[in-house]
Amino acid sequence: MIETTDLVKIYGDGGSQHFQALYGVSLRVEAGEFAAIMGPSGCGKSTLLNILGLMDQPTSGTYSLGGERVDGLSDRERTLLRRHRLGFVFQSFNLLPRMTALQNVCLPMSYAGLGGTERRARGADLLRRVGLGDKVTRTPLELSGGERQRVGIARALANRPSVLLADEPTGNLDSRTAVEILELLGELHGSGMTLILVTHDRGVAERADRILHVKDGRIVEDERLRGNGKR
Repeated sequence: MIETTDLVKIYGDGGSQHFQALYGVSLRVEAGEFAAIMGPSGCGKSTLLNILGLMDQPTSGTYSLGGERVDGLSDRERTLLRRHRLGFVFQSFNLLPRMTALQNVCLPMSYAGLGGTERRARGADLLRRVGLGDKVTRTPLELSGGERQRVGIARALANRPSVLLADEPTGNLDSRTAVEILELLGELHGSGMTLILVTHDRGVAERADRILHVKDGRIVEDERLRGNGKR
């Protein structure tokens, strides 16, 4: 599903003001796999996720998504591919506060060109799937943190992506609610979804099939939790 080779990311002009965030990162994530990217703040894990999510481009190296090279795509091409192939869950939820839960979930579908009837039906179904079938008319301000994150997950699934990317999805939640969100992500993985999750928390990372440990812009260990041990 995802394969990178020697990804390098340098911010700046290459002179004295430049900063290198990634140093030759190579990885492979199979379809249906659940991988966690773990490391301390500033290690490059969010930069890596942004590249995998087509929100940023590497300075050099290759990236293939579903067997297709995507590292050289234009901004428009990356936007279209991201819209239909990738779903995103954010630490800060990123919901529009004046919209209802249903409207927030339907928004990505409107960008994809789906008709209103289909959007509303799919959006309501997704909210039921994440346990919020009775909250479709509530705004984010009327929802708890855990409920907001569930809306965020439903929105991420709106265009039926092949890969779900989650950036510290439990970072703003209390421990009990965090467990509920992780269990929901586990259910999505169990249904066949490919998941990549960024975290600094070992307990969160251990929900995955494997942990890619990142330090100083490099993957220093690929730890297999389920399967044939460490690679």
